[in-house]
Formats: sequence, C-alpha cells, structure tokens
Amino acid sequence: MEDTQPAGDMNGLPSAEKTNDYVEYEAEMDTSDEEDIRNTVGNIPMNWYDEYPHVGYDWDGKKIIKPERGDQLDNFMEKMENPDFWRTVRDLQTGQDVVLSDKDVELIQRIESSKIPDSTYEQYAPWIEWFTSEVMNMPIRNGADHKRSFIASRQEAQRVERYARLIRAGLLKTREQKRREREKKRERSFYMMWSTDDAEDQHMRRITDHIPAPKRNLPSHAESYNPPPEFLFNEREMRIWKKQEETPWKRKLHYVPQKYSSLRQVPAYPKFIKERFTRCMDLYLCPRARKMRLTIEPEDLLPKLPSPKDLQPFPTVQSLVFNGHTDMVRCISIDPLGQYLLSGSDDMTIKIWEISTGRCLRTIPVGGIVRSIEWNPNKALSLVAVVADRKLLIINPGVGDHLIVSKTDSILSTPPVQASIVSEKVKAVVQWDDATPEEWENGIRLVLNHFKEIKQVTWHGRGDYAATVMPDGANRSVLIHQMSTRRSQLPFAKSKGLVQSVLFHPIRPFLFVATQKNIRIYDLVKQELFKKLMSYAKWISSMAIHPGGDNLIVGTYDRKMLWFDLDLSTKPYKTLRLHSTAVRSVAFHKRYPLFASGSDDRALIVSHGMVYNDLLQNPLVVPLKLLKEHEDCSDFGIFGVTFHPTEPWVFSCGADKTIRLFT
Repeated sequence: MEDTQPAGDMNGLPSAEKTNDYVEYEAEMDTSDEEDIRNTVGNIPMNWYDEYPHVGYDWDGKKIIKPERGDQLDNFMEKMENPDFWRTVRDLQTGQDVVLSDKDVELIQRIESSKIPDSTYEQYAPWIEWFTSEVMNMPIRNGADHKRSFIASRQEAQRVERYARLIRAGLLKTREQKRREREKKRERSFYMMWSTDDAEDQHMRRITDHIPAPKRNLPSHAESYNPPPEFLFNEREMRIWKKQEETPWKRKLHYVPQKYSSLRQVPAYPKFIKERFTRCMDLYLCPRARKMRLTIEPEDLLPKLPSPKDLQPFPTVQSLVFNGHTDMVRCISIDPLGQYLLSGSDDMTIKIWEISTGRCLRTIPVGGIVRSIEWNPNKALSLVAVVADRKLLIINPGVGDHLIVSKTDSILSTPPVQASIVSEKVKAVVQWDDATPEEWENGIRLVLNHFKEIKQVTWHGRGDYAATVMPDGANRSVLIHQMSTRRSQLPFAKSKGLVQSVLFHPIRPFLFVATQKNIRIYDLVKQELFKKLMSYAKWISSMAIHPGGDNLIVGTYDRKMLWFDLDLSTKPYKTLRLHSTAVRSVAFHKRYPLFASGSDDRALIVSHGMVYNDLLQNPLVVPLKLLKEHEDCSDFGIFGVTFHPTEPWVFSCGADKTIRLFT
C-alpha cells in the first residue's frame, strides 16, 4: 500500500479523460458489485483525507487517488462548455464526477415537487370491491340459538388460562414473538469468544425478566495495534489532548492511539487493572431497575383558560393623562356617578378633575401630605374624606348638582340635636373641630384631629360612617366615625397587630381588618370575631372586596396577589404572581367581572375575575392585559388603582406626578 500510482481508477485510465461512452461501456461489462470503484474505509468522516492525495482504498487495498481539480477559471470554462455540467455531481466517497441520467433527474424533480417518485405508479386506481356491499334481507340460518351458546364454556376458559400461563412463562411463543426471532436471526449478530457463566440459568432469567448488565462498546479502529494513519494523533490533536488533563471527560478518546509493526511489540496496558476494577464496581454498585415513565405533555399541565378576545370589554389603551400635580400622586377616587375624579398628592393639595375632558376644576390645599382619599358613596351627599398627616378632613368639593351641594352644606352647618357623651379615652384619640372661615371657603367642613398619623380612610356603603387607620396607634389604631352625630368610637380594646387597611362589607355588617400577615372579619352587630383569613404573606399592602361580598383580593409587598373565596376556605383560593415588585393597590369593578393591580414595576395588570351564582362553581381568574405607561421615578411606580363605576375604564396614579386613564 506504500507504492504510488497515477491518479485514476483501478484500470489505469485517468479519471479526467474518462468519457461518457466509457462509463456506459463499463456499466455494461460490470456483472457484480466487486468490480466497481468502491471506497472500503467504512463510515468515517471524509474530511480526514483532506491533507492526503487519496480518498481511501478500493477492494484490492490500493489507494483511490483524488481526481485533479482546476481553479475557478477551469470550473467556469467547464460550466460553459460541458452541456451536462448541470447534471454532474461529485461522489464524496471516490471523488469522481457522476453524470445523472434522465431517469435520475426525473426522480429528483418529482421528489422536490412532492410527487410520488415512481411515475408509473397509478395513484387513483379504480376501487375493487372484494366483498359485496348489498345487505341481505334474510339471515343465513333462521333457527333459534341453543341455550348452551349463551353459557361460557368451562373447557375453553381452562384452555385459555393454560395458554396464558405458558405465554407468561416463556414456554409458548406468540406469532409476533416468532416473527421477531426470525428477523433477529437474519440480522448480523456477535458472539462471545469464550463461554459465559449465564448459560445455565438462562431459562430462569428469561422467566423472572432479568435485566442484563450493559455491555461495553466494541473496540474501534483506533484501539488496534496497527491503526490506519488517519486515526493517529497529529501534533495539534496531541497538544489539545494534553491540555485536557484537568478535564478528562471532555476528551473524545481516553487513550492515545499508537502503532506497532507487530503484535509481539505491544506492551502491557498500564490501566488494565484500574479499568477492570472500575467495571466491577459499576456492575456491583449501580442498580438496574425498570422505571415506569409517564408521558405527560407540558401543555396538559397548564389550565385551560379562555381567550382574552372572548372576555371583552376590558381596558386596552391609554386615553387620557391628567397632569397638574407637582409631586407624586398617592391616591385617587371617583364620585358615584362617574363624572368627577379626585386625586391627592405629596404637594399637599387635592385636585378635582372632569373625567370626560381631563380639565382640572378645582385645587384645594389641605396643609399636609395626602395619603388617602375617598368619595362618599351616598349619591345624595357631596362629600369627600381626605387624610392629611394627622387630620381627617370632610370636604364638600362643590361640583355636580347645586341642590345636593347646598343640601350637604346645610346638613353639616347645623350641629346634631343631641350631643352624645364622649368618653375621655376617645377624646384623647380624636377631636372634632369645625372649619375656620378660611377653610370653609376652600370647601373644608369638618376637621378630625387624630393623635397619630393616619394611613387610610374608607366609607361605609350608606355614607354615614367612615373608618380610619393609624398603624402606630396600637389598640387605638382603628377608629369609626359617624357623621350625623359627630361621634367616634374605638371598636377594639386590644391590639391586633400592625393594622394596614380596613374595609366595610358592601352588604352585611362586617368589618375587614388587615394586619401585616392576616385578615380578620368582625361582625359589627354581634361585636365578635367572625372569621380569620390566613394569607401566608410577609406584609399586606391593600385589599379590595368584590361587589357581591363573597370574594376578597389582597395585595402584598412580596409581589403577590391573593384571591380569597370567603365561602370556600380561610386560605387563599389562588395566588397570582404577576408582578416583579411590591403590589401597592388592588381594585374590583362594580359591574364588570374585572379587577386590577398596580405595582412598583410601573405595571398595571387588568384581569378577568368572574364570580358565578352557583356556589359549586369556582371563580374564574384570567390575566388579560399588561399596561405599562407610567414613567420610572425613584424606584416607585403605581400607588393607586380604581375603576370607573359604570364603564370598563381603569385609572391609575403614580410617582411620575400623573394620573392615567385606560379605556
């Protein structure tokens, strides 16, 4: 194999001078595959021969020399002069140019056009009715069935049981097993050179379904004592192999192929004992057991939710931006008719806006940072409650119907007929004061001075009671005020924790009190604890109750929203992790099955929350839309979220000093 030979085929003809006539003559004279130019190197990458003048070896062991290839100019001239250039392909195994016949070209064209490769195949052959399709009017036999035909045969059952027992034991083979054995005999199989010790108990292992140990891979050409030169390492490969000493698992081969002139010169393998020991340890320590795997698609694990297109209407686009505040806007509220919007800011003012036009109608200074505002839900009164530091201001905004505005002023200007006796304990917590003439001009009618800073205010559904929250007030952190009698009361005698928010039930006489980790529901008539909801959250920020009164949504500072079904359990029905930072505000719509949440990541997420009248059907919660229009401002995002009372619109206020309307 070391002698050289001119480039060409086995018969001595140069491949470049071989004509098409000679190819046809050679094809006619061939009677067997052994006379063809065949590359016998096997299934190896052909790029190993890029640096050699040959591409492999033929049946006689002679080198198959690569045909001479010209430069780009020669290829261009060949393309221009040779009419069969377009149908000429190169055989990677032999390096020869093969001219495709008309039949081969037609076959390739039919495959590319997604047709049946065989042009003679008749795809639409006429259907042959092997059996008649006519229904017979009378059965073959009209006699009545015998009674024993309805009774199971005991002999047949015993015979079937015996056959099943023989099949399980492996003594009786089915047709499928016999077919597999015949196919296995036809395949090429490898046998052990020495007899093994598992021949005796082969019968029992087949019965008990023994799992054989995995066998080692068969040796390759590189493990030979005289491997072909392309399997030996060159300098570059040897350098790479030595660099991978610290990471031996990255090596393609764990040994260096070496070449010896004879088998007597092969030394002893130095890693033989270590590899045998490792193999024995693997067989001894590695367990072999069959595991039943479940084929579960990832899509099957996700809940089947309806499409957002089927849940319209809901807010999708930003329609209006209310600009006017000079500092971050902390809270917003809408009047019961949905005509005016009230906002409170850190610039110590509140503003009244007209929703339809976005025009600021009035600005009222309150002398403190506004942390919470709430419009009175009673349509017969024109009142808003504003929290400014330690003061609760009852303000007549002076917008809307003039009769309602004047009626509200007349009610608040006249003191109550019977002044109730106020205890000293309540006087130390809150004091009722009338507005000064200057405050009266600004719309302020009553001032309630508290002994601690107020965080939140909320109205009862009828509009006569208001509750305030002072987190630092300990057992006096929650106060309930009655406007008609100008009287305040302390509902709790003991501290329930750091109170964050309170809410009145829209229908029943219940008061929801949210501390840092839990929500307590109190019955105001019986004056006792009704239920305690476990949130499993680190810190509760806000909560909102469904208009039906049976579902509650809670926002937390640890990026979660908790949906509680009050009739179902005291634990969250669903935990929504939709935001990446703290959730500061949540809100329900009064008419549509919508709820929204605002977070410090400047994202306003609108979701579908359908509550069914059927108590056996759970609420449907589907996230719908992510609205992210607020600008980033000192790590704060959205502070307040509220819905329009009649339209599917949502308002949001944030640290970027703006209020945004999404419709």
